[in-house]
Amino acid sequence: MDLQPVLDGFATVFEPLNLLYCLIGVVVGMLVGVLPGLGPAATIAILLPLTYGIEPVTAIIMLAGIFYGAQYGGTITSVLLRLPGEASSVVTVFDGYALAKRGRAGTALGIAAIGSFIGGTVAILGLTLFAPVVAGWALSFGPAEYAALALLGILLVATISSGSKLKAVIAAGIGLLLATVGRDPFTGAERFTFESLQLADGIDFVPIAMGLFGLGEILYSLEERHRAETMTPARVANVWPSRSDLRQSSGAFARGSVVGFLLGLLPGGGATIASMAGYAVEKKRAKDPSRFGHGAVEGIAGPETANNAAATSSFIPLLTLGIPANATMALMFGALLIQGVTPGPQLVDQHPDLFWGVVNSMYIGNVLLLIMSLPLVGLFVRILRVRAAILAPITALITLVGAYTINNSIFDVGLVVAFGAIGYLMKKYGFEPGPLVLAFVLGSLLESSIRRALLLFDGDPTGFLTRPISGVLIVVAVVVVVLPLIQSALRRRRDPALRP
Repeated sequence: MDLQPVLDGFATVFEPLNLLYCLIGVVVGMLVGVLPGLGPAATIAILLPLTYGIEPVTAIIMLAGIFYGAQYGGTITSVLLRLPGEASSVVTVFDGYALAKRGRAGTALGIAAIGSFIGGTVAILGLTLFAPVVAGWALSFGPAEYAALALLGILLVATISSGSKLKAVIAAGIGLLLATVGRDPFTGAERFTFESLQLADGIDFVPIAMGLFGLGEILYSLEERHRAETMTPARVANVWPSRSDLRQSSGAFARGSVVGFLLGLLPGGGATIASMAGYAVEKKRAKDPSRFGHGAVEGIAGPETANNAAATSSFIPLLTLGIPANATMALMFGALLIQGVTPGPQLVDQHPDLFWGVVNSMYIGNVLLLIMSLPLVGLFVRILRVRAAILAPITALITLVGAYTINNSIFDVGLVVAFGAIGYLMKKYGFEPGPLVLAFVLGSLLESSIRRALLLFDGDPTGFLTRPISGVLIVVAVVVVVLPLIQSALRRRRDPALRP
């Protein structure tokens, strides 16, 4: 491995402007992690228009900082208010709040901060070592391999995501349908444009993202935000854990790092599933599982380490394969495209300053988060007291103004409002917007790759199975679809109450 690009990446990070945006990113990330319901996906969607006037490496450094910074911030409300600020912090509530009720909120936050730092740092090392290897391997990919990979990514996101699998599949189907709007890339024929000139070039990613994750999340989170205002945060003292707590958590730090790193690589995985898996691993290994839910420090260390490791490792499939592993990575994908950078195997060679600048900025960002996370707890608790009636309209106004400034188009504003209403209704009725956005992002890649591959195979679809990599990926995709059906049938056979 050539170390010169890695060293050049550190030189890029230490430029004053990039350091400033790294700091801004992690502080904003912690802030949105604290605010229940907003989250990194919504924040990145809202800030996408602001990245137009910023250098690509600077913009992505800031957006990446928002993503992994939110994993730190979400812990604060989980521990102090029993209200997860971020989905990946849900399981931290069980033992974090129990410790806070016993007057050990500082210990819980200290363990979470240290675990987050360890998990993030281990994953960054993995990203540094393995991402160039994966990119080199992916250079052998052709249209058939990319078609199979995009299909597998969509199916995994739709079937592994939390909530109803059927609703996730429906959302992904809508995303694929939206990706076909506009001119056919091969023939130029217009599809689903309804003779609208604005739709002739397709629906832009930014209004969809800003509507579903920005305006939609704001509308949906108002009631959750109102609940948070009526609660009194626990007092924080003695934030540095004792030697006994650190010794008890050491194994959880190590296991959470590995579990999180591996799950972050999978499409449909990410920080939320990693945190749940980290908690399950610790509870299963414990000599006395009954301690969990009553203030076990391993119940904080495991999931908090895992969710930060997964947040970082999810950059590997994005940067090396051009496949976003989760909804937030889909927004990062869109941000890169806005900057004229196409994620994929060529990124390491064609844009080494961006690739290594972003990767190395995570080392700096994690150190900044560790330094700031505990001293700023008091400030973030005060922010929680800001009335939703003030915060929500300001955020919505920023979203709509940002949408207008992209193309100076009222049509884009209308799209944001429309998708905001759709996003609100989706959340209200249990449809996660993540599969829709991921399918929309991967839809054009899936369509163009399938059609190019069929041209190479003279229209013979069995050609996908004759190529080793695409054949294996398609078999895995079939297993992903069939396995849940088999499991469901077996459950109905064992339990007569589940039979129709």
